[in-house]
Amino acid sequence: MKITELIGNILRESQNLGTFDLESLLQFSNTRRINGIAVARWDGQELYLAILEGEPEGAVYVDEKGILFGDKAVLMSGGKEMFDLAEVRADIVEALMMSSRIFDKNRLKKNLSYKVPEIKVTGSRIGNISVTVIKDGAPQNGIRVSIRKDGKILASDTTTLDGTARFRIEYGDYDCILQDKALQILKYSVTFDESHLSVCLEI
Repeated sequence: MKITELIGNILRESQNLGTFDLESLLQFSNTRRINGIAVARWDGQELYLAILEGEPEGAVYVDEKGILFGDKAVLMSGGKEMFDLAEVRADIVEALMMSSRIFDKNRLKKNLSYKVPEIKVTGSRIGNISVTVIKDGAPQNGIRVSIRKDGKILASDTTTLDGTARFRIEYGDYDCILQDKALQILKYSVTFDESHLSVCLEI
């Protein structure tokens, strides 16, 4: 059984405590020392938080490309998601945490203070954009490149032999998230406009 199916079965048998933005979720859970699972769903993506005694201790992120756990899953949160929170027995939460533990507890708090840059649109211009990934001067093939804005993944592609991923998006400021074959995740701030149609990122 897939982990998302397992969590879905758990949630169906659990009491729903309400819907919260991330900041309200953390405050509510901490104040009441909740044991539970919170889930946010948007644009084909899902983020699950395992909460033990009011603290987010585990995270699972799911999209069409696969699953991320722990700190890597938290990195995919933009801080703007809405979470449905269900009360779940502590032993079940602990079992989920075994494979999804969050080690850097500050990651979620950093998302709360994250300010999305204002899009600099020139007549809603859209361009063909390229992102090239290199390491030690060599292009990197097979790197997953995602473009994120306001907490949402707008586009994803995988680099080819020349280390380049290509997109067609509106000019503006974005987060560019890289995931290599070892599932290491890196995040960069990038700007695309008429004078910046391509960027080169070194990992």
